[in-house]
Amino acid sequence: MKVYHGSYTAIKNIDFSFCRKNRDFGKGFYVTKFFSQAQYWAVRKGDDNDMEGVVTEFVFDESYFEDENLKVLRFENYSYEWLDFIAMNRTNRTGRQMHDYDIIEGPVADDDIATRVYDYIRKSITKEQFLKELVHKTPSHQISFCTMLSLQALELEKYDTDREMMNIDNCIVKFLITDYGMSERKATDIYYTSKTYRQFIDENTKLYLKPPQEIIKMLLSELNL
Repeated sequence: MKVYHGSYTAIKNIDFSFCRKNRDFGKGFYVTKFFSQAQYWAVRKGDDNDMEGVVTEFVFDESYFEDENLKVLRFENYSYEWLDFIAMNRTNRTGRQMHDYDIIEGPVADDDIATRVYDYIRKSITKEQFLKELVHKTPSHQISFCTMLSLQALELEKYDTDREMMNIDNCIVKFLITDYGMSERKATDIYYTSKTYRQFIDENTKLYLKPPQEIIKMLLSELNL
């Protein structure tokens, strides 16, 4: 299964230290099978960090749902059990994980739903009322990988470095043309003779994993623009 993670930067190595603990399924690395859902989070995280968000694609081996060495929890849809599990994790103030699952799959408690989750926690609404409101909710999906062991089920989709670098090159040249009124020839000459470009094509710097905006900032700094 292809799954996606939306963030402010491309994900090449998963680091649990960046994962927040008060998420729907606790602390973990989250992906979704819906590209549009990951794209939403990429835009949101990008805006928060003054960058253009990035969607990273992975391949998830679904056979790990049945792996006897992994503890797996799956919610097919919104349910009383899902609600109680979400509420437990969202209100966690202990500083530790509230469960011992390796992989968890189920629907997402987005902003609107999360608000109603807290209404349920405060006993402003009942479980029955909560679930009744979700009848016509747009389908959502998430998988949380909660342990290092679980990450063996997730493989980064092969990255076409040359194609991605070319896309960034074109983006930067277009930026110089549209934002600084340069001719295509001048923009091309300036970029491809710059120190920034030499750093960019050095794969050891891994700058090709950065959003184009970061490369543009480097170039503008070099050119004193």
